[in-house]
Amino acid sequence: MREIVHIQTGQCGNQIGTKFWEIISDEHGIQPTGEYTGADKDLMELQLERINVYYNEGNQGKYVPRAVLVDLEPGTMDSVRAGPHGQLFKPDSFVFGEFAM
Repeated sequence: MREIVHIQTGQCGNQIGTKFWEIISDEHGIQPTGEYTGADKDLMELQLERINVYYNEGNQGKYVPRAVLVDLEPGTMDSVRAGPHGQLFKPDSFVFGEFAM
């Protein structure tokens, strides 16, 4: 089975990428906390069939996106983390520069 690493860069890339993860999570029955809630038995098999293409199964059965989020400033990363699906990503998935004036 193939695996995809999703790389989001810049403000626009991270905004589009965050929406992508919202849609993929919904399609696969993954809650914003990373837990699989699924549906009936027939749909469950379909949802979990290729879930490892996009997610790693982490501790306690939680699914974590296989993604790296990159930006030069921390503001975009703060927005993603504060958003509805911010808990979905591991803290070390965020790579950003420091903003200084």
